[in-house]
Amino acid sequence: MSEVRLSAESRTEFGKGGARRTRRAGKIPAVIYGHGEEPRHVSLPAREFTSAVRNGGVNVLLTLDLDGTEQLAIPKAIQRHALKGTYDHVDLLAVRRGEKVTIDVPIQIVGDVVAGGLLAQDANSVSVEAEATHLPSEVEVSIDGLAIGSHISAGDLKLASGVTLITDPATLILVINDQAAAAAASDADLEAADEAAAEANADAAPAAEEAAPAAEEAAAE
Repeated sequence: MSEVRLSAESRTEFGKGGARRTRRAGKIPAVIYGHGEEPRHVSLPAREFTSAVRNGGVNVLLTLDLDGTEQLAIPKAIQRHALKGTYDHVDLLAVRRGEKVTIDVPIQIVGDVVAGGLLAQDANSVSVEAEATHLPSEVEVSIDGLAIGSHISAGDLKLASGVTLITDPATLILVINDQAAAAAASDADLEAADEAAAEANADAAPAAEEAAPAAEEAAAE
């Protein structure tokens, strides 16, 4: 896995106002948790952190230069701006070399679907346990050669040495459906929905007609 060194600074301003000022200064508000210690409020250089995640993935290992000391940490929760896509806040988990941690790892599907097949992906990530300095950035799943009707569960994933699956092995990751059958089922669902809507409208019409005279009488009184 990638390891990136960043210069972090302690934060003394909290709340929305302090966070906005931190972001205007080109930094990202962050909090470091873990090892039973009090949370530490810090700021990270926005450009360098963005580059670290882009190149090393969401589980990138960070070596933070903080107040004259070094702290190993990994991103645990990242908040992004809904429109700009920039990072608004980061929760960091303090780790030590040799320590095992549990993380969610994204699934990367590679290869081509067989002719006539339709890929249906059920899970986008799995939870694994690994040593803090050897965390996988992703789990690659190849669909090359998978026949229609084939499926892959979490237990089928090929994990690197030292990485243990935490997700239930029976969890469905993906299935290769028959494209024609899937299209027919979709059309049938749409027809059923249209019929149900038509029946509901038909049932509602007489009730509305009965209610109209009563409303008129009430208005007259």
